[in-house]
Amino acid sequence: MISRRLIRIKAFKTLYACEASGDVDVPAAIKEFDFSCEKVRELYYFIINFSASLVDVARQHIESGMSKFKPTEEEMNPNMKFVNNRFFSLLSDDPKFGMFCQKHSLIWNEYDVFVRKVYNSMVTKEYYKNYMESGIDSFEEDCTLASCIFQDEFEDDEDLARILEEKSIYWIDDLEYVLNVIIANIEVTRKKKAIVHPTTFTKEEDKAYGERLLGDAMLRYDEYFSLVSGKLNNWDTERLVPTDAALIILGITEAVSFPTIPVKVTINEFVEIAKYYSTPNSRIFVNGLLDRVIQEKIASGEVSKQGRGLLQN
Repeated sequence: MISRRLIRIKAFKTLYACEASGDVDVPAAIKEFDFSCEKVRELYYFIINFSASLVDVARQHIESGMSKFKPTEEEMNPNMKFVNNRFFSLLSDDPKFGMFCQKHSLIWNEYDVFVRKVYNSMVTKEYYKNYMESGIDSFEEDCTLASCIFQDEFEDDEDLARILEEKSIYWIDDLEYVLNVIIANIEVTRKKKAIVHPTTFTKEEDKAYGERLLGDAMLRYDEYFSLVSGKLNNWDTERLVPTDAALIILGITEAVSFPTIPVKVTINEFVEIAKYYSTPNSRIFVNGLLDRVIQEKIASGEVSKQGRGLLQN
């Protein structure tokens, strides 16, 4: 489920942390990298398992209304469409899903205040009202409702950010990516009527790529750092902040160690990561310095790409 960009980000964070702490144990760093990638899959299960608690709150609301001394007509005859949503039922009835969530404590029991907050927000939205009032009753519509919830109710929520930080420091920055994967997998479930159980890495070669990228960068960090530092003017030296250094060194490493990845892809990817994880000027700085170093290594033969067009910038 993890994209190549997210693999690069996880490698960058691990490399940066190792260099900041002075820990140059490569096997330990690779183990940490693998662990941080696995935590993305746990976040996926934690977020999608929110639906079970949301349905529980809806059911409690219905039961509370029916138990009143003088319930209204609507409370006596509640609309059960949401609590009977077949996508949520398929999810909660899936034994593999339930076992994974229980094993890793990916449940929302202690966050009932947040669950109720989301429920109260959801019932005011047009997508929810249209779903509850429509004359359509289908699995496809149930899946659409689930997608709308994950699209509309989770982004930029400070309470959720605090919950995720409390649950795991590895989940910082990964929510948006995970929400997109959830929405994509709901669409797969809509078509196949079966719950998707994502693996941490989409392909086994992706895991090998990430481990080698990090390992090679650590092994040649001092060499590449000296190379980059030597290309700076005296007034530029202070601009080589640790985050920029880690990104440039990873970019050089990828260019050297992976002959089938185009140079243009390598540079663009690490420039994009610099936008979010380094200084405001890092995008231009990383782009220029990384391009300069790689071009020199192409000229010397240390960077050799396989296939037409792979050297184009």
